[in-house]
Amino acid sequence: MKRDFNLRRSWFEASARARLAGLLDAGSGKELLPPAAAEPSPHLAALGLPGAFDDGVVVGSGRLAGRPVLFAAQEGQFMGGGVGEIHGAKIVGLLRRALREGPDAVLLLLDSGGVRLHEANAGLIAISEIMRAVLAVRAAGIPVIGLIGGSCGAFGGMGIVAKLCSHLVISEEGRLALSGPEVIETVAGVEEFDARDRALVWRVTGGKHRFLMGDCQAFVDDDPAAFRAAVEALLAESPVDVDELAQLRRQQAALTQRLAVFGQCRDGLEVWQALGVAAPENVPMLDARALVSLKEGLSA
Repeated sequence: MKRDFNLRRSWFEASARARLAGLLDAGSGKELLPPAAAEPSPHLAALGLPGAFDDGVVVGSGRLAGRPVLFAAQEGQFMGGGVGEIHGAKIVGLLRRALREGPDAVLLLLDSGGVRLHEANAGLIAISEIMRAVLAVRAAGIPVIGLIGGSCGAFGGMGIVAKLCSHLVISEEGRLALSGPEVIETVAGVEEFDARDRALVWRVTGGKHRFLMGDCQAFVDDDPAAFRAAVEALLAESPVDVDELAQLRRQQAALTQRLAVFGQCRDGLEVWQALGVAAPENVPMLDARALVSLKEGLSA
């Protein structure tokens, strides 16, 4: 029997380092703070909680299709990818390094539920510093590309950081929002949002919905090779001069219009119908290619 050693890998199930291995050119990745340079969180230690040598985020440099890039990959399997002082400082340091070195792009592999509550004040400050650093890198003409497809998605402060990126690549398994379903249910009640309804959760915060709404620029299969191909395509695009103020005004107008058009919708199905999808109930069954074709048809 002939064995197939080219089985598709899952981005969702992979660790941060496994995702990087499938994303970067083979052998090009180099961690800036490798395991030997352990930097666990002092706050977790003070609380008697186990830490991690990398505090849940891998930062470094490498190449993608031969082009130099810097990367930060969050590890969602450690404290839900929560951002604390060390975790945030590593991302900020990487972005500041981008200003000095001028790589072709900075890749943020996002997998986080937001700020780590065990060190909330330090985490909140770290989020604000990450936001400022992302904007500084973009202002320097370096694209910041966010990739979302992990088990924790991109919520809370990292959801805001995601929307500051130049481009977002997302899979069906990825989720993007400010407040998570459990948070909404806790604050507003199960009648407002049932966090146990997983289908509802993905229809509201999942990758397909975010792509159809125009919140993400690329939708891909749950496969490191697919994420890599999407990043390659984005890097191959010719840079254009953009009036930042005009762009912000267009985005603000689009958000205002979104509220007017979809403000009364209670489910992703209703939103998709309002977008003009002929059979919104079929969207969850579409693969990446079919969904991209659907989105192109709606944009035409």
